[in-house]
Amino acid sequence: MGAKIEIRNLHASIEDQPILRGVNLTVEQGEIHALMGPNGSGKSTLANVLAGNPAFEVTEGEILFDGSNFMDLEPDERSRAGLFLAFQYPISIPGVTLANFLRQAINARMKAVDPDSEGISIPAFRRLLKEKMDYLGIDHKFAGRYLNEGFSGGEKKRAEVLQMATLEPKFAILDETDSGLDIDALRTVAEGVNKLVGPSLGVLVITHYQRILDYIKPDKVHIMFEGRIVESAGPELALHLEQAGYDWIREKYGTALETE
Repeated sequence: MGAKIEIRNLHASIEDQPILRGVNLTVEQGEIHALMGPNGSGKSTLANVLAGNPAFEVTEGEILFDGSNFMDLEPDERSRAGLFLAFQYPISIPGVTLANFLRQAINARMKAVDPDSEGISIPAFRRLLKEKMDYLGIDHKFAGRYLNEGFSGGEKKRAEVLQMATLEPKFAILDETDSGLDIDALRTVAEGVNKLVGPSLGVLVITHYQRILDYIKPDKVHIMFEGRIVESAGPELALHLEQAGYDWIREKYGTALETE
């Protein structure tokens, strides 16, 4: 059996403002889960808390990663354990090429395992990166560009897919990867993600809209509202949201959550 992330009764706040109010969710390797919900429901907060963003304070609950407590790990330790977060708005790093960024990331992981490690050799890294870029259909020149500097929205997201392919995490959180993408860019990014999905990778797709789920097919769909997951079902739940919107969620759960 593969690894899994277990989120149990997770509560979190930022600047003393509660946002997550008891999230329960389990994602196993090999599964694709979609997390949907209206603005302000806590979706991106959950992604940040999973990644260990120190701006968010966990006030109750636990996160287990492959059966071990995840709460006390720093963000870099969570990454080395096998967690990957694709940002909604990836930042630019002028002067650092995408290739150099990826090589340093691999070296950091190798040194964490063996402090005496000299890291991956340049020839070995070049072979690895070329293999991943060919597999994803990415031009080799892409690796020589400064990380996200002057990239279009679609190029930024493709760069993150390449990072995910190179680092080979156990779980990937895609935080509104579809944000700001036209339909062609969305299709290209989704094709890259689909090539990486398999028994050794679990994926949590965070999105407002059904459209990315036309290309990345989820096994399960969850709806978050007021800091909790209130509905879970198969892909048909996302289709229902596309047709009905979120008003029925507000009508069904708004009063119940407000009066607890």
